[in-house]
Amino acid sequence: MDLSYSGEELAFRDEVRGWLAANLPADLRDKVGDHEHLSKEDLLRWHRILAKQGWVAPAWPKEWGGTGWNVVQRYIFEEECGYAGTPPLVPFGLAMCAPVLHKFGTEAQKKRHLPPIYNGDLFWCQGYSEPGSGSDLASLKTKAVRDGDHYVVNGQKIWTTLGHYADWIFCLVRTDSTAAIRQEGISFLLIDMKTPGITVRPLILMDGGHEVNEVFFENVRVPVENLVHEEGKGWTVAKYLLGHERMNTGRVGISKRELTKLKAFAARQNKDGKSLMDDPRFRDKVSRVEVELMALEITNLRFLDQMRRTGQPPGADVSMLKIKGTEIQQSLTELMMYAVGPQAQPFKPLQADDGFDAFAASLAPRYCNTRKTTIYAGSNEIQRNIISKMSLGL
Repeated sequence: MDLSYSGEELAFRDEVRGWLAANLPADLRDKVGDHEHLSKEDLLRWHRILAKQGWVAPAWPKEWGGTGWNVVQRYIFEEECGYAGTPPLVPFGLAMCAPVLHKFGTEAQKKRHLPPIYNGDLFWCQGYSEPGSGSDLASLKTKAVRDGDHYVVNGQKIWTTLGHYADWIFCLVRTDSTAAIRQEGISFLLIDMKTPGITVRPLILMDGGHEVNEVFFENVRVPVENLVHEEGKGWTVAKYLLGHERMNTGRVGISKRELTKLKAFAARQNKDGKSLMDDPRFRDKVSRVEVELMALEITNLRFLDQMRRTGQPPGADVSMLKIKGTEIQQSLTELMMYAVGPQAQPFKPLQADDGFDAFAASLAPRYCNTRKTTIYAGSNEIQRNIISKMSLGL
């Protein structure tokens, strides 16, 4: 097992690092660093900068705009973006719908949807979770009934991230309610959000932000040509998509950036010349998180080495990245809240003379928002069940 970078990989890392330093707009970097709200325009602006460079979809086939980078280079790129503080690339089109189309889509579907996804011309969202059907996704009830050249869709999706921005949504729907196994009879549809009968209703989270939504479908007519793969075989597509989603939830680069910021903030001296980092109990907590982050990075590198040697995607063990990565993200926000103390009040805008920067002012909403990380992409309890069953045989 080789957990070190080669000379060529180190040179690639330096190239990416230099390009990001020269091309990441300062206002976007500051917004990300201070955890400020990123608008649709902010997200698409960075997307288009990367698209112009040819780096927006590294994992895509080269004929569709991919870079041809190997798995290690793609990992380096993602972690350098996280550490530099770039806006996130919204994954629903680039990293979720597109891989599905590459694997299961028709040529017509690829030609219609992949170029707009690449160029940032269309915004996508995911229609999976429903009331009562989140971690138990196979129990979904949204129906799609065939009517000539269309499906008629009725039902509801919930927790639809950035659905209020979206031009299109990919959905799991039930096309056969008589199947003996719940996973059968589910299909994967691409739906234009401008289709009559779709209503998007905001869900305001505990951090006060509008990030997720309810989406209602009332007699929504979807052309049959928007079916991906075979009717009733959508569960196969869903499993493939979720594998891509969970590989990217460790977010080592982002956590490294947040850890650096936490240590710098806690090292600030008070009027007595002392800092929070002088407290051995607090320093121990920071050290523990740092050690866990180092272990997570090594685990990531183990998966990369396996993929580099075998050319095969990771198995069920990849759930470890999701579990530990999201727990570290939560631990960092907890320590940041402790470091800032009573100044981290929810939704209280701080004045310049308060002596605390925008980073401190945004901590409480960020702390609240980060509670979701152990739930999305399959709750951590579900991930442990997957490891237990698929890897340990229990």
